[in-house]
Amino acid sequence: MDGALPLAGRRALVTGGGTGIGLACAWALTRAGAAVTVLGRREAPLRAAVEAGAARSMLAADIAALPPLPACDLLVHAAGAAESAPFLKTDAALWQRMLSANLLGAAAVMQAVLPGMLTAGEGRIVAIASTAALKGYAYTTAYTAAKHGLLGLVRALAQEVAGRGVTVNAVCPGFTDTAIVADSIARIQAKTRRSEAEARAELTRQNPQGRLVRPEEVAAAALFLCLPGAAAVNGAAIPVAGGEP
Repeated sequence: MDGALPLAGRRALVTGGGTGIGLACAWALTRAGAAVTVLGRREAPLRAAVEAGAARSMLAADIAALPPLPACDLLVHAAGAAESAPFLKTDAALWQRMLSANLLGAAAVMQAVLPGMLTAGEGRIVAIASTAALKGYAYTTAYTAAKHGLLGLVRALAQEVAGRGVTVNAVCPGFTDTAIVADSIARIQAKTRRSEAEARAELTRQNPQGRLVRPEEVAAAALFLCLPGAAAVNGAAIPVAGGEP
């Protein structure tokens, strides 16, 4: 293996790989030498990622209805969605959307790629969760419950495969400078009539560093978990949130 490219010869699948944190993870894995396939619902950003060099190939699909997936040694599951509402206005449809996007989809992808990893006797699974997997946030009961469920999935599966060469971990970013957070800022503005700066401050105050996390910082943690030196890290939840309690 090329010492300068620690993931040379490794095949990686990144879900949600066309934008935001997923795209940053694709770039990080590619630069480390992995052959990356990006998966997502929208073809245009996936194609742009491949054309830019962030990935070698793409697969346009909804994780709720997965086609056969390519064999991979590394899975970074970054697909997800966020919606907010007061608990008493969180209806069954919203619950289902959040559970499907943030928990059930992750389980389906993991079930699809895990058999190949177990046969090979090695593999890495990294789920991009959230600080909402570690604590509660008001007005996000369905999202927070789903992310707690995702972390529970990671921890349980990590124990199940611990002796078979596969590790399963989570990265838990705080509010990150992505389109999802931009949408949250827009919703705060619409509901409260605050300025964009005031709405952004509402989110950045959660971070003791007083800023949004950068997607590249989340990707760096995901990359670490895929490197050979992280073989003993299993069942972990790594916060990338500037020290947010």
